[in-house]
Amino acid sequence: MPIIQFPKDMKWGTATAAYQVEGAAFEDGRSLSIWDTFSHTPGNVKNGDNGDVACDSYHRYPEDIDLLDQLGAKVYRFSVSWPRIYPNGTGELNPKGLNYYHKLVDRLVEKGIEPMLTLYHWDLPQSLQDQGGWANRDTVDAFSQYAETIFSEFNGKVKYWQTINEPLCAAFLSNYQGVHAPGFTDLQLAVDVSHHLVLAHGRAVKLFRDLGIEGQIGTATNTTWREPFSQKPEDMEACRREIGHNIDWFLDPIFKGEYPPYLVEWFKNKGAELHVEEGDMEIIQQPIDFIGVNYYSGNVARYKKDTGLLDIENIEIDYDQTYIEWPIYADGLYKVFHYLAERYGPIPLFITENGACCRDELVNGKVMDQNRVKYYQQHLTAVSRAIESGIPIIGYLAWSLLDNFEWAEGYGKRFGLVYVDFQTLERKKKESYYWYKKVIANGWMEI
Repeated sequence: MPIIQFPKDMKWGTATAAYQVEGAAFEDGRSLSIWDTFSHTPGNVKNGDNGDVACDSYHRYPEDIDLLDQLGAKVYRFSVSWPRIYPNGTGELNPKGLNYYHKLVDRLVEKGIEPMLTLYHWDLPQSLQDQGGWANRDTVDAFSQYAETIFSEFNGKVKYWQTINEPLCAAFLSNYQGVHAPGFTDLQLAVDVSHHLVLAHGRAVKLFRDLGIEGQIGTATNTTWREPFSQKPEDMEACRREIGHNIDWFLDPIFKGEYPPYLVEWFKNKGAELHVEEGDMEIIQQPIDFIGVNYYSGNVARYKKDTGLLDIENIEIDYDQTYIEWPIYADGLYKVFHYLAERYGPIPLFITENGACCRDELVNGKVMDQNRVKYYQQHLTAVSRAIESGIPIIGYLAWSLLDNFEWAEGYGKRFGLVYVDFQTLERKKKESYYWYKKVIANGWMEI
């Protein structure tokens, strides 16, 4: 069998998000987030599921960190729950919320696991949403206060920082498609929110530099790949729009100081104007240390008028699919790496999410998730190909450590290396956990 070797300094680990794993939704001063409100509204989440308990990591974090330690993880990416820190979004600080994250971070450091702290993974305080949410520029100010608090509290303990996770989802899935909290369907709103998210990112990075915070800071970007069905200009342009909507719209302002004109024009033709105030782009264009790459799927696609926002349709070409019905297209990850390198130069890349949803079943105390192992093998091969091609990839984080609350899908879709019984909250290591542990320990894998 061929051996795929990885660099000795590769940073291996896993990732989670606060609302998906913590639970304890109404404890120790935490207030409602938009996801509490959204998930408790009938019809928004499958089976009426919500994150009230989730994996109960708020209480079981020592057990979960032991799982990371036994895995051999070098890095653990988690997010801070904004409404735990500032229950009103701004104003009065909640010491109990801060204390939880200090205990979490201290235990990670004690185990030799580097914390990667994400400031925002979609759980906006409901009190801010009541004032307009991310459509209101005041939320950018509130985020800056929150970010400054977290930077100051964890300076020296945390070396890897991320500002905003997957702004495409927070803007468009949440405010145009309406499938994520807060659940609106307004393109102008989505475009406004997208700009304020990028602005909040820029403000946070500037604060990070001004405060002299230790470590490296980046963002975590949705990525995908669309291979044109044909060489027709309309097919190629449609695929460019899809890739660019994920990547260019959110990274061009940071690296180029402008939004991609072709998408500005596209949204304008769809009825949504981009509103940028004087000085915004200067703030946004703060140098970052790495790009966080979140990748799950890709496809072959072509132009089709009046299909979705971008006039594009996917063509299923006999790809295997994960249980959430996303095509498995590992070559797309390899192409994304090259796309980022060609568009933004030799900035380090950190795979901050990559993983597969499988129909996991606990049989005789075991979960034999060979489909997930195969998915990881395919995508880690793409990672190795990119490294061998000279692209600076510094780490890989599997999504996710635990089965968890999968947003609008509820608890029916599992991504974890560890199986969670959502009745008893018992954890069971899956076959993929043991496989990944070997990869981390060896620094290579067989394919």
